[in-house]
Amino acid sequence: MLRIAVVGSGPSGVYTAQSLLTQSAVPGLRVDVLDRLPCPYGLVRYGVAPDHEKIKSLQNNLRAVLEDERITFLGHVQIGPGGIAPEQLLGLYHAVVYCVGAAADRRLGIPGEDLPGSCSATDFVSWYSAHPDAEGNAFSPDWLDARAAVVIGAGNVAVDVARILSRGADELRPTDVPHAALDALAAGRVREVHMAARRGPSQAKFTTKELRELGALPGAEVSVDGAELALDPGYLDPSALPAAVRRNVEVLRGWAGGREPREVERLLRLRFFLRPVEILERDGRVGGVRFERTVPDGSGGVRGTGTYEDIEAQLVLRAVGYLGVPLAGLPFDASSGTVPNAAGRVLRDGVPSPGEYVAGWIKRGPTGVIGTNRPCAKETVTSLLEDAPALALRPVQGEPLDSLRESGLRPVEWRGWLDIERAEAELGQSLGRGSVKIPDWDGLLAAGLGQVPG
Repeated sequence: MLRIAVVGSGPSGVYTAQSLLTQSAVPGLRVDVLDRLPCPYGLVRYGVAPDHEKIKSLQNNLRAVLEDERITFLGHVQIGPGGIAPEQLLGLYHAVVYCVGAAADRRLGIPGEDLPGSCSATDFVSWYSAHPDAEGNAFSPDWLDARAAVVIGAGNVAVDVARILSRGADELRPTDVPHAALDALAAGRVREVHMAARRGPSQAKFTTKELRELGALPGAEVSVDGAELALDPGYLDPSALPAAVRRNVEVLRGWAGGREPREVERLLRLRFFLRPVEILERDGRVGGVRFERTVPDGSGGVRGTGTYEDIEAQLVLRAVGYLGVPLAGLPFDASSGTVPNAAGRVLRDGVPSPGEYVAGWIKRGPTGVIGTNRPCAKETVTSLLEDAPALALRPVQGEPLDSLRESGLRPVEWRGWLDIERAEAELGQSLGRGSVKIPDWDGLLAAGLGQVPG
């Protein structure tokens, strides 16, 4: 019998568990999927935009894996301070695979970044996705009076937050957006959204599908500066570009050519070749962003021109990438934001640590799309199963669930998660909506554990 813990129930964790079941011929294999949150699915639940129902439906595929009788879901299990240490966890399992993602966001490193009204897009996404860690953050009062917003970045997260800011609240009412966030979006005064990238569309990381959605917003008009597009090396000859990039450029060229004017509530401006150099202050909070105009440097990057442009805004959201954070008890490479590893085997002082593995972003960095986690998980599981004969010889303690409870933890089991789902359906029904997420720890634990936590 081989007992394995997978830490993290997002796509990388679930794909790891699934790969263990499909690749292993070990009789009596048992996989426990642990998560810090009482809810499974990771960024599929708390990172995919609420109006992306098709992508969010991936939860059904993840659910099918977690409902396998050989897998046990245990939520509300903290690894590290306040929970169970990695070395203790390794005493309960023959092997532990950490799939904890990249929880932090990259900073701009410019003056004014910490002014009120300057925020992480990651925090904004967590707020409208009802992540319990976002409970009580200042988004609602902080930006209710903002008339213009600047989103810095050119990836799908930047597109997501720009789209949410440009949508009317009525368009989001059928989704599972928490009610307080929906009310705040309805009361918000943002009428102009700028999405700014330091490079051109040929280097942008957003997908064509996400980009086209901006042009389909019923209450917003998209504006693109043709002069900025013309700076891009691929503008004059898109045929030389990779297919995905060429489609992006073609969409943007169409918008730059102008469309029939419409009566809309919001204007969404897509800007390129602008590098943020300072967030400007006005009355003690964000008043705008100063950008330096850039141009291609001939090597795929950009260089500054010494020409500057100020864009007025009362809200700034940076969306320039995720960043892995250290997990107490595990080695960490701060430069890459990953746990040092060889094909998924955790390395301590350059040597594989028996029984410790990583998969997903904490293994390779925040790259790729959801599907990229499948081959990543498979590689790690292959390494683990190669080590399985030696791992099976390691003695492990008694029943993990009992040991976790004895250590003071209160795991939420799968039936508790189903109770949370029912509570969210009832909450939505009481509000005249579909299922609505519970946004706070107390509410989730009250539903998942059947009692109000003390």
